[in-house]
Amino acid sequence: MFKRIKIKKDDMVVIISGDHKDNKPRRVIEVDRDKDRVIVEGVNMVTKHRKPSANNPQGGIEKKEAGIHISNVMIVDNKGNATRIGRRKNAEGKLERYSKKSKETLK
Repeated sequence: MFKRIKIKKDDMVVIISGDHKDNKPRRVIEVDRDKDRVIVEGVNMVTKHRKPSANNPQGGIEKKEAGIHISNVMIVDNKGNATRIGRRKNAEGKLERYSKKSKETLK
C-alpha cells in the first residue's frame, strides 16, 4: 500500500519533539517511506566505526545523520512558520502543496 507522505527531500522543517527540538529550520536530506523516517541535516548525529578499506585505507570514526520519525518534524512555510500541508488544484488543474496556516503555495 502506498503511503501519502507530505514531506519531501529538500523541504525545510523544524523539529517539534525530541532532543533536537528548536525552532531552527533545517533541510531534509532523505525520506524513507517504508520506515516513516526522515534524515534531517545536522540532527540525530551518530558515530560509525569504519574498518579500513580500499576507498578509505585509514578507517576511523565518522559522524553522520540518522533518521528521526516523520511525526517529529513539521514543514516550514515561506514566512518561516511551522504549518500543516494541504493539497489543492491550481489554475491549470495540477495538484500543489499549500500551507494550511498562511494558505500560500509551497515550492
